[in-house]
Amino acid sequence: LPDGLPPGGLSETISTYRTIIKTCLENGVVLGADTRATSGEVVADKMCAKIHYISPNIYCCGAGTAADTEKTTDLLSSNLTIFSMNSGRNPRVVMAVNILQDMLFRYRGQIGASLILVGWDNKGPGLYYVDDNATRLSGRMFSTGCGSSYAYGVIDSGSREDMTVEEAYELGRRGITHATHRDAYSGGVVKLMTI
Repeated sequence: LPDGLPPGGLSETISTYRTIIKTCLENGVVLGADTRATSGEVVADKMCAKIHYISPNIYCCGAGTAADTEKTTDLLSSNLTIFSMNSGRNPRVVMAVNILQDMLFRYRGQIGASLILVGWDNKGPGLYYVDDNATRLSGRMFSTGCGSSYAYGVIDSGSREDMTVEEAYELGRRGITHATHRDAYSGGVVKLMTI
């Protein structure tokens, strides 16, 4: 936090278990997140970064304990940067997912992170969900965080295979906005991006 320790001192953790949405299109992947982070019942950060750069072709959205998601995505990005420097090419999405799953499994659920990894490589778009118990799912659409059940209602009803980027942006914005109105732990600004 910019102003020092979270309320209650070091024993409090800042949670970013909010609303994150990703959907896979034919020609890309759209991802979005809100920006609210809380510490218990207190809004600790109104502009928490939940979309994390991993490599030029891979990004990750994190929900859970803010420090855990930040450190996990930083370590993943460092590993893939070393790979890119040694090989001279961008990493494949499945490689990033394998490293992430291994990192989280090693700690047997003690890292509070629920991550959606998205990227584009020679196989096309890739969209994966990996959580702190090393659950790994591949799919065309995911939402995570405490507002995800509200967002899923909007996304499921409006999702189509042939969506344009603009339609996917609008659907993601509506899903996250819907969640922020119904979930006290979600809020702030809706951030969207495309790979």
